[in-house]
Amino acid sequence: MEVIYTGLHQTPEMIASAAVQEDVDVVGLSILSGAHMTLFPRVKALLLEQGRGDILLTGGGIIPKEDMETLRAQGAGELFGPGTSTQDLIDYIRRWFAQRPQDV
Repeated sequence: MEVIYTGLHQTPEMIASAAVQEDVDVVGLSILSGAHMTLFPRVKALLLEQGRGDILLTGGGIIPKEDMETLRAQGAGELFGPGTSTQDLIDYIRRWFAQRPQDV
């Protein structure tokens, strides 16, 4: 598994563009600013616009449970709160990858 780090303070456009250019399978956002209800939907919309709705959009941060549910209903994958172990994230992504359609 390869990780591409785009750095801090990236716009949704920059994130989606990098994901498409690098042909990634997963985009993970870490949001501590409270902008999760803006950033997750925007990145998802941009990925869909670029024909990459197959990319898993996951992440975490300070996100209330009810917002996590809303974001999942809008197409985000599992979202994680503070204190989640790195192994839990890795296990989730590996499970997702193993279960996705192979013709993607």
